Amino acid sequence: MATESLLLRSSSSSTKSCCTLSIPQSRRAKFGAPTLGFKVVTLMACVMCLCNADRVVMSVAVVPLAYKLGWSSYFLGIVQSSFLWGYIFSSVLEELCGQVWSKRVMAWGVALWSLATLLTPWAANHSTVALLAVRAFFGLAEGVALPSMSTILSRWFPGHERASAVGISMAGFHLGNVVGLILTPIMLSTVGITAPFVLFSSLGLLWLSSWVYKVTSDPKDSSFISKSELRSIQAGKTDPPTATADLPPIGLLFSKLPTWAIVFANVTNNWVRILVLLSWMPVYFKTVFNVNLKQAAWFSAVPWGTMAVSGYIAGAISDSLIKAGYSITSVRKIMQSLGFIGPGVSLLCLNFAKSPEIAAVLLTVALSLSSFSQAGFLLNMQVNIAPQYAGFLHGISNSAGTLAAIISTIGTAISYSG
Repeated sequence: MATESLLLRSSSSSTKSCCTLSIPQSRRAKFGAPTLGFKVVTLMACVMCLCNADRVVMSVAVVPLAYKLGWSSYFLGIVQSSFLWGYIFSSVLEELCGQVWSKRVMAWGVALWSLATLLTPWAANHSTVALLAVRAFFGLAEGVALPSMSTILSRWFPGHERASAVGISMAGFHLGNVVGLILTPIMLSTVGITAPFVLFSSLGLLWLSSWVYKVTSDPKDSSFISKSELRSIQAGKTDPPTATADLPPIGLLFSKLPTWAIVFANVTNNWVRILVLLSWMPVYFKTVFNVNLKQAAWFSAVPWGTMAVSGYIAGAISDSLIKAGYSITSVRKIMQSLGFIGPGVSLLCLNFAKSPEIAAVLLTVALSLSSFSQAGFLLNMQVNIAPQYAGFLHGISNSAGTLAAIISTIGTAISYSG
C-alpha cells in the first residue's frame, strides 16, 4: 500500500482491525516449545541489553580515566559526546540497506561496536585523537541497532502484538544499563580498566553466533518457521510492510505532520532521558552527593532497572487498551503524555533532593514514566505511520534526537565545569 494512504488512513479502521484480532495459539510460546518469534524477540532483547551495556561501560570508566589522565570536566563532556558524532550518521545510513538486509546490518553493527569497545582502553592510553576516533566509530556502529530493531520487529510481529515485542526488546535495552552499571565498577576495582571492555566485546561475538544462523530479516525467508506461525504473522497484519530496495518517498513523508511529531518527540526524549541521564548519572551522584564509584553505580542502576519493567508494562497496557476497543490515536496520546509529563515533573523535583536516596527515587519515577514513550511515538512509527519505512523514520528521528543529545551532553559538562 502506498505510503500516503498509510499516513492518511483513519484511526478507526486501524482500531477495528486490531481489536478483532487475538493472539493466535501458534504465536504463544509454550513451555518447552517456544515459537520462532519468541526466539527472535529474546535475541533482540539480549542485543539491546548488550548495546546499552557497552555504552554504560564508558560512562562509569570515564571517572577513573579522567582522574588518571587529568581530564577537565569540559573535556570529559567532549569524550562522552564523541560517541554521538558517529551515532548521528549511522541511523540514516542504516536505511540504505536496512530495508532489505536489516539482519545483516544488525550483525555488522554488533561486530563493529564490539571491536570498538575492545579498542577503547588502548585508545585512551594512546592519544586523545585515537580515543575520540574510536568512540565516534563505536557510535557509528551502534546507531544501526534501534532502526534495525524497528524494521525487524515490524516484520516478525503483527500490529496487536508489536507493543509487547517492543516492550520486551526495550526492557533488554534498559537492563543493559543495570548490567553495565553494576558489573563495570566491580571489574574496574578488582581486575582493571580493560576488564569490562573485554567482557562486553566478547559477549557481542557470542551473541553473533546465534543471530547469524537462526534469524532472517523477514519471517517468510526463514527455513525454521512453521507454516502455522507464518500464517498467524501474516494474518495479523492489516498493512504488511514489504522489503524494498527503493528509497522511501522522503518528500511525502516530511510533508505530513505525524512525521514531524515523531521527530520532535525523539528530540525531546533524547535530550534528557537517553544521553544526559545515561552519560552523566554516575558522575551526578559522585559529584553532588560525594558517594564512591560503586555506590554511584548502584544508585544509577536502580532507576534503569525499574524502567525495564515499566517499559514492558506500558506495552502490555497499550495492547490491552487497543484490544478492548479504545482508539489507537487516544492510546498513543495517553502513553506519550505519561512519557513526557511524568519525567518532567520528577526532574523538576530533583532540584530539591537532599540525599542520594531521594534523588534515586525521583530518577526512578522519571525513567519509569518515560518508558511509556515506547508505547507512544516509538510504536506510532512502527504501526501507524508508514510501517514499511519504520527503520527510515526511526533513523531520521534518531539523528535529530542525537543532535539534541550532543548539545545537551556538552552543555551538562559546561555546567559542571562552571
